[in-house]
Amino acid sequence: MPRPAPPAGRALGPVLKALEERFGQGPGQLQLKWREIVGETLARHTEPVKLIKARGNAPGTLELRVAGPAAAIVQHQAPDILKKVSLILGEGTITRLRIIQGAVRASPGRTQAMRRRPKGPLDAAAEQTLAEGLAEQPEGPLREALLRLGRETLRGRNG
Repeated sequence: MPRPAPPAGRALGPVLKALEERFGQGPGQLQLKWREIVGETLARHTEPVKLIKARGNAPGTLELRVAGPAAAIVQHQAPDILKKVSLILGEGTITRLRIIQGAVRASPGRTQAMRRRPKGPLDAAAEQTLAEGLAEQPEGPLREALLRLGRETLRGRNG
């Protein structure tokens, strides 16, 4: 009677270890610890994309996707980022950052940080002031849009 196959994790372990020794850890390892490496604020505007291996034993390059003006901050902090990445991937694994500007994918941590808390209704006095300001406006979609805009503006001041 044949033995059952070993669990996939145990069977793939040696193969994955050999690949990691040959090619190093990928950006997945960095993505897990990215918030620790660059800090909370910068992590919302950056993400590691890929590790570019150089030929031979030369150090590689870490490619980062950066949203908008955060690229200047990343470039300024590049030496510190490289030091922290070296702690994870190993000394001399990468020595350069390649910055690509573009939209950063939302991760669960980013979406929670960017999520707004729900706002309640306006108080009666603010609602009345808004209605009085739009009394001259005829009924229709424009008036409704102005009411929504006014409510959101007044909520922003109070919240």
